[in-house]
Amino acid sequence: MTQLDADTSTTAAPSDRLARPATAPRRRTVLAAAATTAALVPLGAGATAGAAETGPAFLHGVASGDPLPDGVLLWTRVTPEPGATPGSGRGAALDVAWEVAEDAAFSRVAARGTVQTGPGTDHTVKADVRGLRPGTAYHYRFTAGGTRSPAGRTRTAPAADATPDNLRLGTVSCSNWEAGYFSVYRHLAARDDLHAVLHLGDYLYEYATGTYGTRGRTVRPHEPAHEMTSLADYRTRHGQYKTDGDLQALHAAHPVIAMWDDHEFANNAWSGGAENHTPGEEGSWSARVAAAKQAYFEWMPVRPSTAGTTYRRLRFGTLADLHLLDLRSFRSEQSGFGDGAVDDPERTVTGRAQLDWLKSGLAASSSRWRLVGTSVMISPMAFGSLPAYLLRPIAELLGTPSEGLALNTDQWDGYTDDRRELLSHLRSRGIDNTVFLTGDIHMSWANDVPVEAATYPHSGTAATEFVVTSVTSDNIDDYVRLPEGWTSPIVSGTLRAANRHAQWIDSDIHGYGVLDVTAERTQMDFYRVSDKTERGADSHHVRSYLTLSGTQRVAEADGPVR
Repeated sequence: MTQLDADTSTTAAPSDRLARPATAPRRRTVLAAAATTAALVPLGAGATAGAAETGPAFLHGVASGDPLPDGVLLWTRVTPEPGATPGSGRGAALDVAWEVAEDAAFSRVAARGTVQTGPGTDHTVKADVRGLRPGTAYHYRFTAGGTRSPAGRTRTAPAADATPDNLRLGTVSCSNWEAGYFSVYRHLAARDDLHAVLHLGDYLYEYATGTYGTRGRTVRPHEPAHEMTSLADYRTRHGQYKTDGDLQALHAAHPVIAMWDDHEFANNAWSGGAENHTPGEEGSWSARVAAAKQAYFEWMPVRPSTAGTTYRRLRFGTLADLHLLDLRSFRSEQSGFGDGAVDDPERTVTGRAQLDWLKSGLAASSSRWRLVGTSVMISPMAFGSLPAYLLRPIAELLGTPSEGLALNTDQWDGYTDDRRELLSHLRSRGIDNTVFLTGDIHMSWANDVPVEAATYPHSGTAATEFVVTSVTSDNIDDYVRLPEGWTSPIVSGTLRAANRHAQWIDSDIHGYGVLDVTAERTQMDFYRVSDKTERGADSHHVRSYLTLSGTQRVAEADGPVR
């Protein structure tokens, strides 16, 4: 498990050494660090960071992630020479220096070291920096062969015994390159009030170009053009996404806490295969998963956890724990429809070890709030009497049959024994203030999580859940090719009638959430972008929902947190 469960191994080379200045650097706040935004301008595709045409270049930006009270994981990718593109295997090994400072001018260096990288790691660089001060804003950069990277800004987590006033996380999921531009990331990068950004999965998509765009067209084509199945494919696709200027700006501005869902591998992935994998024709599933995971850990600012998964736990003082789940590596195959398998106690979405880890972590937590990142929705989801012209696109969106659609078995609905065990644990142990944070379904929801959906509200609630919509991936209005806002009144009304625990649903918007946690309440502010197919799309607040401490219920808030 990662730090604060158990330490992970350092990804920096053994030659790394922390260098502390002789005098303790002055503490700086996030707001003070925000004044240095000009230093965080990202590189676009094809740009260099002061490199000669024949020398090293930092073409994929910089990033940080998984903040701890005493450290953070730093990331970049160096292109050692022209032609050493992601996935090519070209380019010699080289040393990359990194440094962390408490000021944008790098006059007060807190730590520095050197990492060697080469084609074996696709020339990606990861340095797991420790010895930093808790709750402190830092600046960082890399140097290779006389070329300096853009600077990034990051922040460590509060001390374990600290009681911060709040925790504020940008919250996103489902970002498909071919379906539009990542203006969501630009808007989050521009904020100076976030402690981190939480990505709930589907950071990238595996499809061949032209097969999963938006409204029948491709806004910008994928590389490679074919579906990614090999290590070179996954590396190339990760590299392409990291050339997006808005994505680079997000990573440079805030630490990112990421988890995977299915499209980092293939659609509707499970432990032994995927809906979008053909054994033989596309090789073995185990080889494809190994390639996808290797590329993910090379290209993402994420610490590997037990057995090379992403389930792990981060803590933010005494205010909140964040439990991140891996709901692809250990799950049973999704069930068929009407076969009763959804209630089979032998089937699992988490795997036994992960479920026990989650239960014990929730029970042992002394924090005020327990946040759980779950890539698929835990609340029950019935479809009611939707008209046929909307039922079919919903089925296509969720990857489920369009006939007799009653539930989405890729979600916790398909693994009811795991859900029942977890929710019963929350109730029987008196564990309150649990909030599930979800992406996946390209819709926005604010839910009470019922103990028993059929008898809600009399059965009571065990937790609450906020579901954020997609950055760009198609939702229902895109599938039926109607203007935004036309389908949501019908879909939302019908879904809410069939799911009384859902307090709000929007099925049309693309956007992001901003989660703000205080001792008194946890609130999600939902934002939409005006047009995902325009680079300069603007952003507007849509709704806000909160759960008050001790209630296990959601209610509409008056407006966004300021």
